[in-house]
Amino acid sequence: MARWEPPAEQVVEVPKQRRWPLVLLLLAILGVAGGGLWVIRRQLRPPNRARMMMATNVRSEIIVAGDSLDVVVSWALADTAAGLPDSVRVEVGLGDGQESVATMTPSHRQADTLRVRAPAPGETATGYSCAAPVRGARLARERCTPWQFVRPSARAAGAAGGADSATPGSKRAGAPAPKVLRIVIEPDGQQVDPDVAGRCAAWQQLNPGRAVWIEVNQEAVPECMGPNGKPTVAKFCAFAVLVNGRRIKTENSSNDAYCERLFQAWVRERVA
Repeated sequence: MARWEPPAEQVVEVPKQRRWPLVLLLLAILGVAGGGLWVIRRQLRPPNRARMMMATNVRSEIIVAGDSLDVVVSWALADTAAGLPDSVRVEVGLGDGQESVATMTPSHRQADTLRVRAPAPGETATGYSCAAPVRGARLARERCTPWQFVRPSARAAGAAGGADSATPGSKRAGAPAPKVLRIVIEPDGQQVDPDVAGRCAAWQQLNPGRAVWIEVNQEAVPECMGPNGKPTVAKFCAFAVLVNGRRIKTENSSNDAYCERLFQAWVRERVA
């Protein structure tokens, strides 16, 4: 009788599932999610303006053009490793920006002219000029400089009491002084820089007997020069036209070399 033997066991190995496709899928999902977060963060984060070229030495030169002011804004671009911007945004405004105009200027230029409303006689226009480099859709930090433009005025009142340099001759004894028809102020407008931190006022208090001028209305002592390279003070001269047509200097403008030059130029202009 044959001996019973247990059946031989056959071990069948189940093949293990490959994991690398799953790993690749997870890595792809993480990569897409990370890229999306990076894009969102870049859009929400403000641009790094430190890497952009900055505008420096922003100045304004104001020229009267009829009923308007032509504001010539100049600037320099800081020498950085960022390279030239695509353009420069220039803005000029009155007051705190209630009225403003702006333009885009090619980056190779270092000046542009914008026009704003001129003040009426007897008023002062206060404003600002700004420049900011632009690259693509990114705007660098603005650099701004304040400015002022003064237009004086005066009213004719009473009889003449000044010196006549246009029509020499003595007055007849007992004759009434001719009345003043109108007062003319020269210059009729003047750019005057703001006295930042009151430096000029402090200098005048410490030096009551000294003149601020090196050249009248052009250059003053350093403490009385403003951010645009203009004096923070101004000198005006008053002349009068009498009812008989004579032109005279008023008392406050007599015996002054600067006013004498303006008076002679005014007389020649009217005669011509």
